[in-house]
Amino acid sequence: MTTEHVRTDAPDLQREVAELIVQALNLDVAPADIGADEPLYGDGLGLDSIDILEIALVVSKRYGLQLRADSEDNHRIFKSLRTLTEHIRIQQAA
Repeated sequence: MTTEHVRTDAPDLQREVAELIVQALNLDVAPADIGADEPLYGDGLGLDSIDILEIALVVSKRYGLQLRADSEDNHRIFKSLRTLTEHIRIQQAA
């Protein structure tokens, strides 16, 4: 794993992940407007399963993580920007 994208400061990583989500999905929302605890799925940001797969792909490429479509943890990992960021931070520290 390379360390070029490793961020240990949670607010910086959270901002970076929000920017990555907006760019990957071409969302019409500012990264700063994505609330840390706002649900990514459904009622919150309004993403669907295809959007989540796209996010998983770009996050995997950017941070060198393995995110599997069949993982039972995906609901927890992709619950919000905060949970996704925390998962990335923990995986980078491992």
